Amino acid sequence: MKIIGLLLVPLTSMVVLWGVITAVTATEGLELREYKTLWTNLRFPAYKLISEIQNERLVSAKLLRHTTGTATVAAQRTRTDTARDSFRDLSSTSKDRSEEIRTQVDAVYTQLDRLDAIRGEIDTGLSDRLHTVEAYNAIIDTLFGLHRRVALIDDIPIYEQSRVVIDMSYARELLTREQAIALGPVTAAERRLFTEIAGNRRFLVDQSLAELDPALRDANAALIASPAYQRMRMMEEQIIAGGMPKGWADATEGLAKSFNKTQMQASTMLNARAEPVADEVLNRAFMLAGTCLALVVVSIAFSLRMGDRLSRELGSLRLAALEVAQERLPHVVAKLRKGEKVDLPELSVPSTTAEIDDVGQAFSTVQQTAVEAAVGQAQLSEGVGHVFRNLARRSQTLLHRQRIQLEDMQHRATDPDALEDLFKLDHLTTRMRRHAEGLIILSGATPGRGWSRPVPLLDVARGAAAEVEDYQRVTVEPMPANRLDGPVVGDVIHLIAELIENATVYSPAHTSVIVRGEKAARGFVFEVEDRGLGMSAEELAELNERLASPPEFDLADSDRLGLFVVSRLAARHDIRVTLRGSPYGGTTAIVLIPEEHVAEPEDPVRQEPVRPMRVVRSE
Repeated sequence: MKIIGLLLVPLTSMVVLWGVITAVTATEGLELREYKTLWTNLRFPAYKLISEIQNERLVSAKLLRHTTGTATVAAQRTRTDTARDSFRDLSSTSKDRSEEIRTQVDAVYTQLDRLDAIRGEIDTGLSDRLHTVEAYNAIIDTLFGLHRRVALIDDIPIYEQSRVVIDMSYARELLTREQAIALGPVTAAERRLFTEIAGNRRFLVDQSLAELDPALRDANAALIASPAYQRMRMMEEQIIAGGMPKGWADATEGLAKSFNKTQMQASTMLNARAEPVADEVLNRAFMLAGTCLALVVVSIAFSLRMGDRLSRELGSLRLAALEVAQERLPHVVAKLRKGEKVDLPELSVPSTTAEIDDVGQAFSTVQQTAVEAAVGQAQLSEGVGHVFRNLARRSQTLLHRQRIQLEDMQHRATDPDALEDLFKLDHLTTRMRRHAEGLIILSGATPGRGWSRPVPLLDVARGAAAEVEDYQRVTVEPMPANRLDGPVVGDVIHLIAELIENATVYSPAHTSVIVRGEKAARGFVFEVEDRGLGMSAEELAELNERLASPPEFDLADSDRLGLFVVSRLAARHDIRVTLRGSPYGGTTAIVLIPEEHVAEPEDPVRQEPVRPMRVVRSE
């Protein structure tokens, strides 16, 4: 299955690539076809609604100038409402084509909801002419924003022409705004707005006309060059200069209708252009998809056939290799650990392919090398253990003799400074003895130090503190008078001393290390707490795993030598050592000694004088 899966990776990539190419190409064609749908359901109803709102704006301005009656206004509002309802019905079917279109249509709905408020202000006389015109302008601007959003299409020529046609339609909107403002004598504010709108319209017409292609430019150019348009331009200049020419309303009304007709024709032509382009894109997509699909099917069939043949031969090799790896080789390694002689199993793979035979021979060679390496590793480990033991035993002998001499010199010393130096040498000797015992533990042997009688656990903690370099920073708090069995005293002292040593090394020199002890339900608990920088949760988890399950000793991993010794000692006496974070930010080591190693306090009545353990301190 893995071989087949490996072959299917490029095939799957081909299928995905085929799907992406087909989807992208087809999507382009479908989007071009959708252009027509959006024209029918959004843009065309929006153009009709814009035209009716422009008419309503004009008759409302006339009503405020008292040049028309309420019946005309009511009739126009009815036509506007009809166009608005039609736009709502048609746009609701296409507004969800994209998030951008939905947002713009909702903005149009919001503006259309203001129509009743605008009409109410007009009817009650609360709105002047300029405010009324600007209120209708805001609604129309939102509709043109919808035009620009819907006109987005992947076909660049159609999009560019569509944008220019929309700009020409907006120029017509600016003309109708001029028409609504200049229905009679204008105020200074209306004249300023009129001048601004006229300038914007002229700029927009000049810019857009130059960007239209010949098929769309001719009709617009003829309209701009007509005498009616030139006459309207002259009237604009008169209004800007402060006059009010006659015939302005009739001239602008005729031009507005001509503009509307020309822009609707241009929009219809662009809509017709999109359909054949869409058909061409779809046909090309189908041809490309069919060709790619045929190639993919052929590739899949060929790859699966070759993969099946190869997988059968490799399957046989796999079974043979698994047999060697799971049964034969572990059996060989187990014998090597026991010191027995072994015979190397041979790897035989029935195959007609030379390459598979070569792989089988390679497996046999690897197996031979692995067994030889295992033998060498076992011999090396045993040799290292002998070296550790021999060096440690020699060091222990010398250190024992040195301690005897130091003790004799301390008894004979009378000079306080000399006695102080002897105490320091005695402390160094104690630490050297602990390191020698560490070598014995690493070799797998048991240190010779031990006690025949139980020792108070408080003395055990003090003895451990005396075996570290910075013993002055160690505070051993009072604890219960329970005792520790003599045979395990030496190992427990060594274990706790290693933990205290780590605590002093990995914490600032000005901080103290606290050693506590208390009785627990399942034995006795020591706590060694430092106030250092602590460790991360990942480091704590890793070290606790090593303390719970001591790994094989690795000569290359000497950074955590103390914790390795701790794990060996803990495993030897079923002691559980756990590291956790300290409330002071450092690390706390918790040592749980099983209850079978803990004795009750000695009866004070029967207590015999016992020589206390010696803790070296410098006063």
